Amino acid sequence: MKKAQSDTLGFVPQKDIVYNKLLPYADRLDDESSEILSRIKGNLGRAVQLREIWPGVLFWTRKLSTYMRLYGRKFSKEDHVLFIKLLYELVTIPKLEISMMQGLARLLINLLKKKELLSREDLELPWRPLYELHDRILFSKTEHLGLNWFPNSPSPRSSTKHVMLKLVQRCSVESVLKTLVKNCRPYFSESATQEMLDEWRPLLCPFDVTMQRAISYFELFLPTTLPPKLHHKGFKLWFDELINLWVSVQNLPSWEVHLVNLFARLANDNIGYIDWDPYIPKIFTRILRSLNLPVGTSQMIVPRYVTNAYDISHVVLWVSSLLGGPSKQTQAQLSGLFNSITSFFHPSNHGRWLMKLMKLLQRLPASVVRRLHRERYRKPSWLTPIPDTHKLTEEDITEFVQSMMQPVLLAMFSKTGSLDAAQALQNLALMRPELVIPPVLEKTYPALETLTEPHQLTATLSCMIGVARSLVSGGQRFPEGPTHMLPLLMRALPGVDPNDFSKCMITFQFIATFVTLVPLVDCSSALHERTDLTEVEREMCSASAEFEDFVLQFMDRCFALIDSSTLEQTREETETEKMTHLESLVELGLSSTFSTILTQCSLDIFKVALEKVFNFATTNIFETRVAGRMVSDMCRAAAKCHPAESLKVFVPHCCNAINQIAVNEEVLNEEELDKEFLWNLQLLSEVTRVDGDKLIPYRSDLVQILQLTLHLKCKQGYVLACNLLHHILRSTALIYPTEYCSVPGGFHQPVCDYLPIKDWGRPGDLWNLDIRWHVPSVEEISLAFYLLDLLLQPELQRLQRFSKGEQEMSRDDVLQSLTIVQHCLLGAGSLMAPLKGEPIPDLVHSLVNLDETTLYTGMDYDKTRENYRDAICNVMKELLHYILEHSEDDTKSLFSIIKIISDLLHFKGSHKHEFDSRWKSFNLVKKSMENRLHGKKQHIRALLIDRVMLQHELRKLTVEGCQYRTTHQELMKDLLRLSTSTYSQIRSRAQSVLFTALGTYNFCCRDLIPHVLEFLNPDNSRVTQQQFKGALYCLLGNHSGVCLANLHDWECIALTWPGIVRSGLSSAMSLEKPSIVRLFDDLADKIHRQYETIGIDFSIPEECCAVAKLLMITGNPFPNEPVPSEEESEDGLKRQKFKNSEAVEKYKGLIGDLLDCLSNRNLPWKFEHISIGFLSLLLRDDHQLPPAAVTFFVKSLNHDSLYVRKVAISAVAGIMKQIKRPHKKVPVSPNEMSKYCETVELGRIAAGDRPDNQWLQYNSSNLPRKQEEWEQCVFVEKTHWGYYCWPRKMLIYAPAEEQPTPNLSREEMTERELIIFDHFTDPVFINQFVEFLSLEDRKGKDKFSPRRFCLFKGLFRNFGDAFLPVLQPHMERLVSDSHESKQRCVAEIISGLIRGCKHWSFSKVESLWELLCPLLRTALSNITIETYADWGTCIATACESRDPRKLHRLFEMLMESPVNGEGGSFVDACRLYVLQGGLAQQEWRVPELLHRLLQYLEPKLTQVYKNVRERIGSVLTYIFMIDVNLPFTQPTSSPRISDFTERILLKLKPLTEGDEEIQNHVIEENEVEEQDERTQAIKLLKTVLKWLIASAGRSFTTAVPEQLQLLPLLFKIAPVENDDSYDELKRDAKTCLSLMSQGLLYTDQIPLVLSVLKEIAGSSSWHARYTVLTYLQIMVFYNLFTFMSDQKAVKDVRGLVIKLLEDEQLEVREMAATTLSGFLQCNFLSMDAPMQAHFEALCKTRLPKKRKRELGFVVDTIPSADLVRRHAGVLGLSACILSSPYDVPTWMPQLLMDLSAHLNDTQPIEMTVKKTLSNFRRTHHDNWQQHKQQFTDDQLLVLTDLLVSPCYYA
Repeated sequence: MKKAQSDTLGFVPQKDIVYNKLLPYADRLDDESSEILSRIKGNLGRAVQLREIWPGVLFWTRKLSTYMRLYGRKFSKEDHVLFIKLLYELVTIPKLEISMMQGLARLLINLLKKKELLSREDLELPWRPLYELHDRILFSKTEHLGLNWFPNSPSPRSSTKHVMLKLVQRCSVESVLKTLVKNCRPYFSESATQEMLDEWRPLLCPFDVTMQRAISYFELFLPTTLPPKLHHKGFKLWFDELINLWVSVQNLPSWEVHLVNLFARLANDNIGYIDWDPYIPKIFTRILRSLNLPVGTSQMIVPRYVTNAYDISHVVLWVSSLLGGPSKQTQAQLSGLFNSITSFFHPSNHGRWLMKLMKLLQRLPASVVRRLHRERYRKPSWLTPIPDTHKLTEEDITEFVQSMMQPVLLAMFSKTGSLDAAQALQNLALMRPELVIPPVLEKTYPALETLTEPHQLTATLSCMIGVARSLVSGGQRFPEGPTHMLPLLMRALPGVDPNDFSKCMITFQFIATFVTLVPLVDCSSALHERTDLTEVEREMCSASAEFEDFVLQFMDRCFALIDSSTLEQTREETETEKMTHLESLVELGLSSTFSTILTQCSLDIFKVALEKVFNFATTNIFETRVAGRMVSDMCRAAAKCHPAESLKVFVPHCCNAINQIAVNEEVLNEEELDKEFLWNLQLLSEVTRVDGDKLIPYRSDLVQILQLTLHLKCKQGYVLACNLLHHILRSTALIYPTEYCSVPGGFHQPVCDYLPIKDWGRPGDLWNLDIRWHVPSVEEISLAFYLLDLLLQPELQRLQRFSKGEQEMSRDDVLQSLTIVQHCLLGAGSLMAPLKGEPIPDLVHSLVNLDETTLYTGMDYDKTRENYRDAICNVMKELLHYILEHSEDDTKSLFSIIKIISDLLHFKGSHKHEFDSRWKSFNLVKKSMENRLHGKKQHIRALLIDRVMLQHELRKLTVEGCQYRTTHQELMKDLLRLSTSTYSQIRSRAQSVLFTALGTYNFCCRDLIPHVLEFLNPDNSRVTQQQFKGALYCLLGNHSGVCLANLHDWECIALTWPGIVRSGLSSAMSLEKPSIVRLFDDLADKIHRQYETIGIDFSIPEECCAVAKLLMITGNPFPNEPVPSEEESEDGLKRQKFKNSEAVEKYKGLIGDLLDCLSNRNLPWKFEHISIGFLSLLLRDDHQLPPAAVTFFVKSLNHDSLYVRKVAISAVAGIMKQIKRPHKKVPVSPNEMSKYCETVELGRIAAGDRPDNQWLQYNSSNLPRKQEEWEQCVFVEKTHWGYYCWPRKMLIYAPAEEQPTPNLSREEMTERELIIFDHFTDPVFINQFVEFLSLEDRKGKDKFSPRRFCLFKGLFRNFGDAFLPVLQPHMERLVSDSHESKQRCVAEIISGLIRGCKHWSFSKVESLWELLCPLLRTALSNITIETYADWGTCIATACESRDPRKLHRLFEMLMESPVNGEGGSFVDACRLYVLQGGLAQQEWRVPELLHRLLQYLEPKLTQVYKNVRERIGSVLTYIFMIDVNLPFTQPTSSPRISDFTERILLKLKPLTEGDEEIQNHVIEENEVEEQDERTQAIKLLKTVLKWLIASAGRSFTTAVPEQLQLLPLLFKIAPVENDDSYDELKRDAKTCLSLMSQGLLYTDQIPLVLSVLKEIAGSSSWHARYTVLTYLQIMVFYNLFTFMSDQKAVKDVRGLVIKLLEDEQLEVREMAATTLSGFLQCNFLSMDAPMQAHFEALCKTRLPKKRKRELGFVVDTIPSADLVRRHAGVLGLSACILSSPYDVPTWMPQLLMDLSAHLNDTQPIEMTVKKTLSNFRRTHHDNWQQHKQQFTDDQLLVLTDLLVSPCYYA
């Protein structure tokens, strides 16, 4: 087939859509596609060479994407490559408007999607242009200043953006860009990896935001699909480095997720080429941690663990890629993972973590199936195949399926619904049906029997639907599968239950699914006729005799359902007569299931069913709204399957019934018609929806009925008659398949030749589908036209006479005529040629042709007959005008006219919304029944036919780029008139049709906008309020369609925006009406939300033209368009220049217009705000704002309205950026800078403090304090440079003499600079401005404003210190005022000043600090609880990205004495906070300051005040942040934790040595004298705890060895009970332990921790021993696989727990039992014989006899050692029993018997036994019927005695 096709086409297509070959007109498509493709190539090539991006390039790229939707990738390989290269060049044009870039990128993604079509030899793409595009958009430097608007970026009114976080989630652009990179990745060159590493490695500074950026770039860009021979140029360059980084990071920073995603992709692309074994326990430990499951009792979760958890889809990919291979380690760990989390899947457990677990469950099997498909069934392509050693073996698959079964079976009944489990089962059953289906069946049969648990039924049925295909097709693995089919179907029948809606729906779905897969044919006769059957086949044959029974019983059930849902039964007369939503769903379910059954059954069964349904339908009379619809649906289903047989019974019966009733004339004029009459009419209208040529024999009867009933008086009657007409026309005029049977040709051969059971579950064969198409014959078309001439023509003539005023018609008559017209149009729309008319010229000027392409859809329009579409169109126009003039309140007729206009414009036989919902349901069905394992489109036949039909409809509905003609223009104007008419319902319906039309015709919006704006024009005094509102709605658009107010084009915006603002002066506008106010709000809001910066520069670079030229001269089909000549190209360049300058003019014009509007004094405030909002959107980074607008914004800084001031502040900050003079940068080599010359050799990476980056660090002996030192000093502003490694080329600022001169004189300033200069040097203006800035906005809610900071930074950066003299007195005044708004204002000015003085000269900076230091000192002494956060932000902002040596004056001032006790504890805490803000920004570059600070703080750690302690704790975290334990990192020269811990432990000695209880020391205010060491130590400990708690979430690695030294102390203090009344010390100790126990441990740290725990377990305090156990539970679970991979550790933990089981303290014993039970439950320890023996031996310990008590003899309260041992044994057994709450393992019955022997022992044993038994009973109660099986009869007797205990009072 391929060969033949390539001959007709002249090329071999890459991959076309196969379904096209099955269309009835397939032979025409090759010519059609060749013609379209050649036009696309020619015009696209010309458009690019003539440099016409809009409309030319965009128009033809859109055509290309439509072409791909219709034909797939039906072009030759060389065209494919050229298209990709051309689009790649276009997408990466630097100045391209974002919205254009997005459209082109989507097309490029589509071209690259199927990567197997193009190998790396065919195509290579550069990576750098993509990186630059990505960087420019996602890390835009100007977006936060409002100079760039990207789609979906938050609107300025709704959010105050944080300047530091420039990354705002931008959904659409971001995801498009990411997908684009993902699809280009395989084609990056082989040197790309090294280039990327060189580019991004220098950013890897873990304390900086750049780390996140670098790692996310690595994740996105690094290629992982290089062939094995190039691996040394690919992942081997970075794998060790990054995996070691990942392994050593402990506290889940946000970039860890990106690393995991990268490794998952790497593993998946290179299965078998990387040895993951050493990392597997670590991988699984981290996956388990990432699920955030709750463990232990009182657990604090670090919030970061939740927000930065791994993305499940990548985890799944990683795990499924690690499976298999020689070591089999992954499967063992995976089984361990599922064992340890299985109990969380039990339906009684619920929490935030559940969604994640379900996702894991659903995705993992799908991922493994995908991998199996790739290994075994995928067509080999250029991608590296998986080596045989690492392919999954049969036993790998079996083990995988077994490990997943238990959790999946539990999840079936989960609270989140059974969908996830059903999908998991579907995929598991593909691999191992014999393991998966039987347990599901075991759950399904009982569920079908019970009546009391409907949830169980719906859950099991939806899971059965998932495995249906595997069950029915049997196969070698599960041959007995098909035998379950009939029992399941028969038992499901009671589910068709009128009282339970959801049960009913799932049952319909269940039956339909199974029946689709199986031909319902009675094959029992084959038992006698054939001898070659296997045992299972014989069983199936004999069972198939029940099919008939099944069909009939199903029908009885349906009839019962229908009887109970007639209208009289379900509602009172008064309520609505329409169907409710639920009823319509049931109707849909019923009809589709019934039609599936009839399609699939043999002719014999069909005849019985037909008779039954016929009798039911004709012996009863149904109301036509609910029950009637259901019954007629069933009849229609019968008629569709076998039209000839069905019509033979139905049509004569209905016609006779109708004629008999209609014999007496009065009937026809009655308002209320006879029920029987209506019912028969309804029945007839439904059964005629069948194959058209079967209707021909009945044409005369049907025409006679139509003539009789179309003009009934009763509306219900004539609507049914119209339906009949519509269905007859549709049946004869459309192309559609006539049968959907699961085997081509149906099942009508005799059993001896063909055995249907062989076809159970058989997929359709795409190449022999043998679709039976209905293509209209000559006879049918003539019938259709006969009906139109007979019935439509007279109606049109009546309406025409009426609209000319020549004939009176009542409203009802008009409506009746319109209804007939509408139904004729709906029925025969596909026979009517589209509307004609002249194209409208000059809407848009283009150098290439923009014609529409017409697709052949199987219809040749007959030119000789009348084109009714035109006729209807003309009549409707006249009628509409007549009605609007004379009876505008006839809304029903107007509704009908709107509907007809909509169909005239768009309808060619199917509606878009119907197509969309069918496409959706097709995809759902495909998903629920597909076989992902074998792939290759092995769907069932009905589905494949449906897909071909959808392809046909898609062709009919493809109307993109239709030409806009005069007829369309007239209809659109009519729609606009309706959209602005009096009645709101008519307006809204007309508007929605109008919006659809606007999206259909090219460039028609430009034609319509002036007409809409006419209604808003204030000079137009005749406008009513309704018209005004209608016009506003037209501008607003609906949520999906075009928004006229915001088209991305200067011409349109230049009309609409000023139009909206000016409408404020219109007489129809009233701000009293809330609806109008809301409309304007919505409009402004929508424009702000959707506006994207519109391009001004539309140039196309040379490279594109070269590729475009190639496209025009290579490959088949050859374009007819000529390659542009030299002159044409020259002309194109001129036009491009002209277009760009024209865009600038329009931009300036629009701003001028808006400013004009604003200057009108009468404009209401609302419109002033809207206009200023629009102006703020027009700031851009590639063109300065016109001076008039600059003046306006600067003046608006002092406007009365707060909103205006806010917008102005943002705008002026943006203007500052626009007029900033660029500073020159020069490259330096970092090695020359580091005053010493041993360069670090490049191969070795050494991060952290090295000799060669020491010159960057702060060194007080070497600060630039003099002019010449300052000039020689090389300042590096960005913090990350030099930490990890140096960039190849580092840019720093050139010396001052080469930079633009600061402090220009007035003569040197530009116009814009002068405006700003004059205002800001004017004291009156500044007075007013500062006054406004220091007002409070919302009390208590205000924060430091990044926008104001940007404004001041810009002022001082651009103008030097010119404005300082005017501002200085204000700053001095504000600083001494303690009001929060005043303080905030001065903080904003100061931070702007410090950041703005970046390029000032030395002398100016010196004098600045002379001014600032006293100010800051005053501020810090006046600090209050309201303002300390603002000062913190101020200093942090000031220090961000600045060289610390530049700011030495600030740091020295802050370091003076942060904690001096003056002004009380609060001021101390605040000063520390401010200092911390500054130092934290400097990260690793200020080790000296950190040492000085630590030295200063250490003696002060014994602080009394809690707030100062917390602050010091936080500061310590930042001091030690730099001490990280990452790979390749040098020991830091900043302070180190280990030294600090040593010094602390010395001071804590008094606490660690003594044994007595550590009490919190409460301090009296007046205690002055020295306190003893112990008190000091307690105070110190409190601060240390604050530090440990603060650093838990912040640092990158945990200092485990150091923390371990403090552990014994914490265990001593931490309380056992959960009681909040404890003092701070104990609470903190407890929190600390909880956080430490969750920490991630390295393998080498485990023995250390265990030895400390062992030591504490021997401590004298039982609190400590108890806490050891809780600590152990959490620690082991959170490091499960790391522990399990270390045998010794497992032994030690086990020994520890078993030892504590025999503790003398009861609480400790019980906790040990709980811990043991938890470890057994998560399979960390296993229940083995030695353990069982040990406990049984302990149980047998003899107790001493009770001695007779003498009087006055004190009972010894300490239990004897024997009792303890015996209790330990019992607790051990109890732990084992409680460790499996949801099942009964083999060892359990015996243990229960052992336990029961101790029921009467002394307390506490008796209590333990009772608790255990009651828990056992509670957890096993649900499934007791199954659990019973595990016990012998004797054991059951004993158990029943125990569990139903007679004594309630024990």
